[in-house]
Amino acid sequence: MPSTLLAKPNINNLLSATAMALCSAFCPRISTNFRPKPFSSFPSKPLLSLSFKVFSSQATDASSQGPLILMLKSESKTGLTCFISVYGTIATRCYLTLTMIMLNVTDKFSGRVGFLGLGIMGSPMAQNLIKAGCDVIVWNRTKSKCDPLISLGAKYSSSPEEVAANCDVTFAMLADPESAIDVACGKNGAVSGIGPGKGYVDISTVDVATSKLINEHIKARGALFLEAPVSGSKKPAEDGQLIFLTAGDRSLYELVSPLLDILGKSRFYLGEVGNGAAMKLVVNMIMGSMMASFSEGILLSKKVGLDPSVLVEVVSQGAISAPMYSLKGPSMVKSQYPTAFPLKHQQKDLRLALGLAESVSQSTPIAAAANELYKVAKSYGLSDEDFSAVIEALKAKSQDTA
Repeated sequence: MPSTLLAKPNINNLLSATAMALCSAFCPRISTNFRPKPFSSFPSKPLLSLSFKVFSSQATDASSQGPLILMLKSESKTGLTCFISVYGTIATRCYLTLTMIMLNVTDKFSGRVGFLGLGIMGSPMAQNLIKAGCDVIVWNRTKSKCDPLISLGAKYSSSPEEVAANCDVTFAMLADPESAIDVACGKNGAVSGIGPGKGYVDISTVDVATSKLINEHIKARGALFLEAPVSGSKKPAEDGQLIFLTAGDRSLYELVSPLLDILGKSRFYLGEVGNGAAMKLVVNMIMGSMMASFSEGILLSKKVGLDPSVLVEVVSQGAISAPMYSLKGPSMVKSQYPTAFPLKHQQKDLRLALGLAESVSQSTPIAAAANELYKVAKSYGLSDEDFSAVIEALKAKSQDTA
């Protein structure tokens, strides 16, 4: 796909900086940064990192004439390589390396985008696409959740089938495997409206079998499929800082990469369908176990007379520091659990991860113990609280044994 240059550096300024560097014989290496402003509605993220070398002709004669070649080598996802020749008088043989020229270059996606599922994650993601200037059609089981996006410029369709039929690419962000299958393959599902030349991107967190099943149905209609579950919760979704774990049709991955770059800070292509789902489950298995252990530490510190707030600070500055601890810890100490990632979804992911482990005979005793703790938390009515509320299950256990 051809690249579209959305922002151009001032070539005169670029050459002036180069000439000044070349005149400094005693300073053979200079680095500089250029960050031009974009001339598009896309977010001003550095989508292309370029390094270039500037070198003269081999002649050392001050009067010699020769081309000054700027070789720009791409270090980005686009694979763009440029060669620019600038002619002028070179006083001496020079070698100059300028690095990290940040340009906003993207293969702009010009098609219509569908978005199915506007929950705690889907709504801010769809909103970011709209704000970036994309033509978006939305659907949600509860239509009222579409209203804020419609007010921003989105269109509404009454079924996943209609969305898929009227869009070039359709994204789906559903809560669980059952919902993902129903929205894709059920009555008036996306499969009924999709066809050749279209793509379906499932960003839900599901098990490998579910992802492969949806893939089969999409492929049977002649369309392309990409699984792309995300690592990140509500705030990263709002800020466009998600991590995409993709697998499936490589051509669809390349096509929607500009959209993924609007929604996230990084993306990984992992090969065949199922690998994205598996990676997401492993990541969330680790996260759930970490939160359970962190909860135990907070309660133990308080029980032995330590200030749990200080514990959070110590952990956040040490070798085991993780953003999750510094973000969730202060609220957990106050017994407050503002929902960014619902506890019921964390338990669901642990359950699916344990099923994945069992399918390959991998022992996961720590994750299994954590899963039981989240199940206890759900039994106390904490399903819709943030997953950090798992600490309440430990508090209840301590009271029961006191």
